Amino acid sequence: MTITPMRRSFEFQGIRLPDPNPSMSVEQVRGIFATQYPEIATASLTGPETVGDKCVYRFERAIGTKG
Repeated sequence: MTITPMRRSFEFQGIRLPDPNPSMSVEQVRGIFATQYPEIATASLTGPETVGDKCVYRFERAIGTKG
């Protein structure tokens, strides 16, 4: 029997985003990706969902109206 750690993966609008550092918290990862994708800062986070050997977290855009 072999034990392998689960890897994390992040998704935003169908884009797969790599885990920048496995020792970072999910909120720290959000901060890093928010510089490239500003909508991630206010997106809801779902997961982790186990897909194969990965834990997948999804950032989903907040949908609403302004005003």
